Amino acid sequence: MADVSEMVKGLAKGLSSPVRAPILHTPDEYGMAYEDVTFPSLDGTPLEAWWIPCPGSDKLIIANHPMPMNRYGFPSHLPPWQFVPGNTIEVNYMREYQHLHEAGYNVLTYDARNHGQSGDANGFIFTWGQFESRDVAGSLRYARSRPDAATMKVGLLSRCMGANATFMAMTRHPELFADVHALVAIQPISMRAMVERNLEAMGIADQFEAVDREVELNLSFTIDEVSPIEYAKNCQVPTFITQVHDDALTKPSDVQAIFNAVPVGDKKLFWIEGSTRRWDGYNYFSEHPEQLVEWFDKHVN
Repeated sequence: MADVSEMVKGLAKGLSSPVRAPILHTPDEYGMAYEDVTFPSLDGTPLEAWWIPCPGSDKLIIANHPMPMNRYGFPSHLPPWQFVPGNTIEVNYMREYQHLHEAGYNVLTYDARNHGQSGDANGFIFTWGQFESRDVAGSLRYARSRPDAATMKVGLLSRCMGANATFMAMTRHPELFADVHALVAIQPISMRAMVERNLEAMGIADQFEAVDREVELNLSFTIDEVSPIEYAKNCQVPTFITQVHDDALTKPSDVQAIFNAVPVGDKKLFWIEGSTRRWDGYNYFSEHPEQLVEWFDKHVN
């Protein structure tokens, strides 16, 4: 067995380090015209994005992505990116964008800092939404700066880290969300749940405090300081959360706690059954778009 201290350091490093993956598909492959755009995060980090227009529509969905993915998805069907156990299928968001586009939505989707083609920031660390919340804020400011989008009705499609970052941005910059009509949050997660599941699988479940210390040395945040639960309490828009119930990388109780923390009455939690692969949650709406479109149609009007 590998030295326990090295296993601990390796886990903490993997959960603190962004991954740059290539963008293998673009919207035009799926019949959607698009524009390459760049806009600044709240702290000036340059973010690369696609603007997918829907002529005649006054509705906009702003989409972000999980770590380690980007606006396209993630090429985990290829060997260099097959490092998440049990999740070696491709994640491809193009059909999800296509469904939204066909339903009458403009789409803005971007690479978060340190991911895809966006700029390096913060010493190239991944903070589970803390610094990435500035990117969410930047995307809203950018949308309002576009003459063709300044008065559009906005919905947010925020995935995993992107959902965490959205809750944190709502807490820090509530004024930017005054005109946001709805949120779909796909698999938000607390690092604690993922660390505990990883340690169990590694046979060193008693090493949580050691990992917590290594994470703090890497990020200057402890594991619980990057949890989205407290931030979700400041979400004031209708919220639809989805999650693979038996996801081997987290615990249902964590997602339930995030959902319970959202204080609005108009909210929904949908469990995806029949899988242990987290990636199936990211692909779900590409294959089954009905609830996604229904939620936005109900609220973004």
